Amino acid sequence: MKERWMGLDYGTKTVGVAVSDALGITAQGVETVTRKSNKKLRQTLARIEALIEEYEVSKIVLGLPKNMNNTLGERAEETKEFQAMLQRRTGLEVVLWDERLTTMESERILQEGGVRRENRKERIDWMAATLILQSYMDVHPIPEK
Repeated sequence: MKERWMGLDYGTKTVGVAVSDALGITAQGVETVTRKSNKKLRQTLARIEALIEEYEVSKIVLGLPKNMNNTLGERAEETKEFQAMLQRRTGLEVVLWDERLTTMESERILQEGGVRRENRKERIDWMAATLILQSYMDVHPIPEK
């Protein structure tokens, strides 16, 4: 049995969540956590902690929204603050992973999969989290426990 990792796509209104499968081969979307307010994260963090416990997660991969020229903007700085909060609250390693183009790729995948436009909005964030986690796992395979 392999460790379980979690992927997060942190946005201003939602956080997409994905976890690795039991074999450590694929990332699978779990849910989209909706935030009540941009600055209020207590409920969001509590839900993520519940999912960490439910899936027995040992590491978090958090998407880092870099600019196309590889610089870090305001959203990236907010993501780093969220990373620090997650590490403090969970005690887990939280690694940042380049998430450029994951939202566009998610949109394309859902469109090609025949998901209706009105249903894509609720799925796009966990699909982006899935792509973030999968791309990280492709480069850094999950070790045996």
